[in-house]
Amino acid sequence: VQLQASGGGLVQAGGSLRISCTASGRTFSTYAMGWFRQAPEKEREFVAGISSTGGRTNYSDSVKGRFTISRDKAKNTVYLQMNSLRPEDSAAYFCAAAPYLTSLSSRYNYWGQGTQVTVSS
Repeated sequence: VQLQASGGGLVQAGGSLRISCTASGRTFSTYAMGWFRQAPEKEREFVAGISSTGGRTNYSDSVKGRFTISRDKAKNTVYLQMNSLRPEDSAAYFCAAAPYLTSLSSRYNYWGQGTQVTVSS
């Protein structure tokens, strides 16, 4: 599975942004997908995950209620809708694929390149 993230950019605090991750390969629908982020000099952290069927999701406490993860199997794409953005949300965002829904980065087998999200105050 190859993953390509896109849609990052600069947005003002309080604004919204949607980032996408498109996968190649027929097995996309069998994988749970996750979004992680990493700010400079900080460890990579789990943001949101969605099961292979799309029926289950989970979120970090820091984004719960503001971010929504979804997937479109027909387009082999997973999305992260980010609302009420804060400066502390600024980071490189990475998508990843895992055999099951988990927040543990070590369980993710495939990673895309990061897409930068910058939130100005």
